[in-house]
Amino acid sequence: MPVIPESAWKHSAFVADGLSGVCNGLEQPRKQQRSDLNGPVDNNNIPETKKVASFPSFVAVPGPCEPEDLIDGIIFAANYLGSTQLLSERNPSKNIRMMQAQEAVSRVKNSEGDAQTLTEVDLFISTQRIKVLNADTQETMMDHALRTISYIADIGNIVVLMARRRMPRSASQDCIETTPGAQEGKKQYKMICHVFESEDAQLIAQSIGQAFSVAYQEFLRANGINPEDLSQKEYSDIINTQEMYNDDLIHFSNSENCKELQLEKHKGEILGVVVVESGWGSILPTVILANMMNGGPAARSGKLSIGDQIMSINGTSLVGLPLATCQGIIKGLKNQTQVKLNIVSCPPVTTVLIKRPDLKYQLGFSVQNGIICSLMRGGIAERGGVRVGHRIIEINGQSVVATAHEKIVQALSNSVGEIHMKTMPAAMFRLLTGQETPLYI
Repeated sequence: MPVIPESAWKHSAFVADGLSGVCNGLEQPRKQQRSDLNGPVDNNNIPETKKVASFPSFVAVPGPCEPEDLIDGIIFAANYLGSTQLLSERNPSKNIRMMQAQEAVSRVKNSEGDAQTLTEVDLFISTQRIKVLNADTQETMMDHALRTISYIADIGNIVVLMARRRMPRSASQDCIETTPGAQEGKKQYKMICHVFESEDAQLIAQSIGQAFSVAYQEFLRANGINPEDLSQKEYSDIINTQEMYNDDLIHFSNSENCKELQLEKHKGEILGVVVVESGWGSILPTVILANMMNGGPAARSGKLSIGDQIMSINGTSLVGLPLATCQGIIKGLKNQTQVKLNIVSCPPVTTVLIKRPDLKYQLGFSVQNGIICSLMRGGIAERGGVRVGHRIIEINGQSVVATAHEKIVQALSNSVGEIHMKTMPAAMFRLLTGQETPLYI
């Protein structure tokens, strides 16, 4: 969504998360490996009669600047105090964002104590970027594309700019970065925080928030879209007419699919399984059996299949528990000779049905290399059974296993009516296709 001022706080604060990509039309095109299906994607390939694609609704953000001035760029005088790095969840609440901004200020101010030196800078703000120039030499100290800024806050005469650091390609393919010591079950990201001091701190924060709004407005107009045509109420009305795609509910409530199994094993022998998360958006979030060791107790029993969801082990429920906790419970079975499992027999592939009446309604999820990375709560994708962390296998009967990222995005962006997809947990897909070596527990 466009940036909206946090008027409920005495500090000004603007959230920019989720705007990645909406201002791409203002700069030279570049190849993207992640596409947010909340917003515009490759509009050149959309027929003229369907130009109003899956854009987020437009909300005009008031500010101290004339829109024309923001397009050209404006300059504020400020003092650069320093930068620091924080660990953060991907989409923390606005309260947590403000606490992080305050922590960044505290870190920077304490780093040099009373001997802290101030660097006088010119802060350049436009609809394309934010640049920091040395006031004396006019050398560029920092240059950020506007869309890379996740959060802006002013606290008194202090301004904090926060941006998520780009993850290296070696990071996990399903959009997570593992951090030593991170809270169990939480995915964390590195945030870089720049801290400035200025008498115009509030105006700076408001101007950056306004720049996001103007940039999106200009992008829409450049693509022949009237911002006023994007009505959030109309989208809400469509959502309210759709029921949850309830294949999961029917499947889980069928007693024939729910089984209680007794497995025999030798003392000191591992169960011989690999389990993965069912994915955010699941009706019953629990672990899924992704692989079994040849000759291991699980495989020897002949009672389990890839895709089965494990509800409980020896009376301990696994529903809602983090993956690491479930793995720990399974590892704790090593010295036992009998294991009682409650499972729901499920196919390894999940069926998704998204009902999209028109291209102007956003799908509400983002994709990276065929993997679903984020999901808009309450959107048509969530109602259709889309799950975060799943690999898309098929779209409308066509396999996309070997399909390029751009073609997957194009197929989804241009689809209307009933969109049928088949997905499976990305970790399971990598195991089944030999991309990863299974680590049995």
